[in-house]
Amino acid sequence: MKARPSANLPPIPDKLYFKIGEVSTIAEVATHVLRFWESQFPKIAPRRTASGQRLYTRKEVEQILAIKDLLYRRKFTIEGARQHLRIQADDEKITALQVLEDVRAELEQLRRLLD
Repeated sequence: MKARPSANLPPIPDKLYFKIGEVSTIAEVATHVLRFWESQFPKIAPRRTASGQRLYTRKEVEQILAIKDLLYRRKFTIEGARQHLRIQADDEKITALQVLEDVRAELEQLRRLLD
């Protein structure tokens, strides 16, 4: 789990899904703000129940907290926050690829030692 953007926010409960009201309380933003952010940030796409209620995953709640930090504390614009999150995601992909390449190199080295 990644570090929380701000230490004074309440902890995220250990659940699979969160209703919009719960997310609103955790993030300390109004529900209409969450609905707006859904339209602006593609990574926030909550599931819908049969009755149409939004269900957010823990990862989406963490993403919402990161967005709130960028917009409210660090004073990013919506577009700036979108770009920052996109760059951050690309960096995480690159890091994951580097780890996989390192593991592959180590496995090949072990294979050579066994042959």
